[in-house]
Amino acid sequence: MSLEDKLIDLAIAEDIGDGDHSSLSCIPNDAVGEVQLMLKDSGVLAGVEVAQKVYQRIDSQINFTPFLTDGASVKFGDIGFSAKGRVHSLLQAERIVLNIMQRMSGIASQTNVYVKLIEGTRAKVLDTRKTTPGMRVFDKLAVRIGGGHNHRMGLYDMIMLKDNHVDFAGGVRQAIEKANSYLKSTGRNIDIEIETRNFDEIMEVIEVGGVKRIMLDNFSVENTRKAVALIDGRFEVESSGGITQETIRGYAETGVDFISVGALTHKIKSLDMNLKKV
Repeated sequence: MSLEDKLIDLAIAEDIGDGDHSSLSCIPNDAVGEVQLMLKDSGVLAGVEVAQKVYQRIDSQINFTPFLTDGASVKFGDIGFSAKGRVHSLLQAERIVLNIMQRMSGIASQTNVYVKLIEGTRAKVLDTRKTTPGMRVFDKLAVRIGGGHNHRMGLYDMIMLKDNHVDFAGGVRQAIEKANSYLKSTGRNIDIEIETRNFDEIMEVIEVGGVKRIMLDNFSVENTRKAVALIDGRFEVESSGGITQETIRGYAETGVDFISVGALTHKIKSLDMNLKKV
């Protein structure tokens, strides 16, 4: 079972428990109805395919009809989809679907803003691991829907040597050499990225080698430009740390390959939408 399916199952168990007693108490078990998702906000829609999985997980007999797809630009009054079937099933799915789609659409919408701000440059917008625990698979899917790119899913699919790794390992050289020795001894084939805090650390990385990407942590735009020139294409370059909508264009124009923005997933405004009886 995929992480996505496990998360949907958890969401269902969390919300329904031993039964939807509100619906059971006042609606006949065999009642049939239809609901539509209406957008009450402008942005980028995300989570339509996930919503369909939620409905099918709760009741495989629900008839789900999408009118808009993930990634669609939406405005107030647009209808995303309809779902028709047992009313009990529709009501059990309602809040789960809205919770997932409102958050995902908020992330996709915010990501799309950042992506548009750097159009015409070589830079790609990356997310981070600053996600809601348990929701990462949906958060990162929403980033992709919004036009961004995933940095790494977790601690297991890339070696990311951050400041604490470097300090605990005894320095830049030691961290890189130990990381490469670990990969060799375990037979793993994953990329290594290292965070640098100043030009001395950049120079040491260039001297040692053994990594794919250098992260420039909290560098100014001017110093980022100097660092890109110093690295001179020998490694991928990523800017990170406190980058906002106001500053991202400046960083992108320095020639970096990637810009990571934690705010994509941890400082968002959910997109407003509702599910109403047709």
